[in-house]
Amino acid sequence: MTKSELISSLAKKMNCTRNDATAVINATFAVIQETLEKGEKVSVTGFGTFEIRERGEKICINPKTKEKMVCPPCKSPTFRAGRDLKRTINK
Repeated sequence: MTKSELISSLAKKMNCTRNDATAVINATFAVIQETLEKGEKVSVTGFGTFEIRERGEKICINPKTKEKMVCPPCKSPTFRAGRDLKRTINK
């Protein structure tokens, strides 16, 4: 499902306009992004948790030149599905 399909589905389910559904989706994503930027996690009970995980420095190999390089540490957003979501999917 694409973002556009998600917006259409939400508009039908809520019986509202596509513009209203777009505003809700965009605001939701913006709040999640801003919270993660602050280093906090977002927990939606029954759905899952969005959080930032830090990856350490590692040695990588450039596939073109076969040269070894050091990849610096970085942060990566992750999603961990909640128990209710897992149960629903695994019915």
